[in-house]
Amino acid sequence: MSIDWQKRNLYLAITFFVMFLPSSMYAQAPARTPESASQYLDQISGMTADAAVTLALENNGEIQAMRKEVEAARALVKQAGLRANPKVAASGAKQIGGSDNNQMAEVMLPLEIGGRRAARIAVARRELEIREFALENQERLLAAEVRVKFGEALAAIKKLDVTEKTLAAAKQGYELVAARVVEGKTAPLEQNIFLVEVNRLQSIRETAEGKVETVMFELRNMIGMKPEEPLRLRGDFNNLIATLPSVSGSTDYALRERPDLQGARTLEQLAVAQIEKAKSEGRIDASVKSGYQRMNTGFMLSGIDDQGLLRPIQDVFHFFTFGVEIDLPLLNRNQGAVEAAKFEREAAQRRIEFGELTIRREAAVAFARYNRAARSLSIFQNGVRDQANSNLQVIWQTYELGSRSLLDYIAEQRRFLDVENELIDAELETYIANIEIMRSTNAPELKRK
Repeated sequence: MSIDWQKRNLYLAITFFVMFLPSSMYAQAPARTPESASQYLDQISGMTADAAVTLALENNGEIQAMRKEVEAARALVKQAGLRANPKVAASGAKQIGGSDNNQMAEVMLPLEIGGRRAARIAVARRELEIREFALENQERLLAAEVRVKFGEALAAIKKLDVTEKTLAAAKQGYELVAARVVEGKTAPLEQNIFLVEVNRLQSIRETAEGKVETVMFELRNMIGMKPEEPLRLRGDFNNLIATLPSVSGSTDYALRERPDLQGARTLEQLAVAQIEKAKSEGRIDASVKSGYQRMNTGFMLSGIDDQGLLRPIQDVFHFFTFGVEIDLPLLNRNQGAVEAAKFEREAAQRRIEFGELTIRREAAVAFARYNRAARSLSIFQNGVRDQANSNLQVIWQTYELGSRSLLDYIAEQRRFLDVENELIDAELETYIANIEIMRSTNAPELKRK
């Protein structure tokens, strides 16, 4: 026995069974469900993906913290450029059991010779650049995450819209079948079967709206909005997918401009600056000093003054002092610090090489992913969607003519809904692949405002 005959026999058996059901068990008309996709989508005044990125970059707590760290590093550059403070020393001495005493005040100015100050400034500047590149890289990643989440929200809304339209069409079909049952032209079983399908679609719609609410809450969190704040999106995948440059051009641009790789190169420059700083601190340094000394001293003897009188030998002497204090790096020439900085430079060079290789791989993978996704989307748009819709209309017409069963129409309707959802998935995949290309190549469009 063929599968079609088996379906027909099963259909007749169920029809015979339902004819003897009590009237209280007959299908009840499904309740009207207002469309809710419009609550999340507004193509006139809704929020665009660019606006969402702008809000996220302004409100993200991690970004704000990193900006403060950049300001702190900029202040440290200023601090590194300041010269060493002069030192003042004062001392005194008093003879025990005698009248002799001595006071001295001295000023000392470190010279910081050997390139110490310049090396210190170079290190501080490299550290500032590293934090700036880290901030730029975090902004790049956040912008990509926001755009992906925006696309996920848009896809969820579109799926909800498709489900609601399918549900509305199913309810219209149910009403037609119910009218035919009242007229006695159709068995009550078909009304019950249609009601089951309508309720199933109603359940799918609730699940779809739950996914929309979830992803919208996640998007609000990413852009710094409160959960209760209203949010509607504006955009379409056809407009959001940007035109792409060549693979080689994008890769070369990424190798020059990606902030994480620029940060790795700056790490190497920092290591070079640290080598020079360590060497400068191991060189001779000097400080100049000068001062004033007052000495009150004498002897336990008496002498004759100008008038011929005996007086104690006692007088006050004033001195101007000056000198140079030199640090001699005989034992400690910062050998360990220099060696450590050299190893840091080698480590930075390895990171640069690995970063370049990673960028080339990410760009190649992103372009390959996009090309396949775009081909899949093209097939859906040109060879699947329209044909599926046409098939659904034909089967409904043949059902009304009695050539097809209701189960055939419901099966085709389910296939059409699957096709619509798969088409949206293909659009989302193409869009995400496009964003991944922009993220991996640091395309300027990624953070456009």
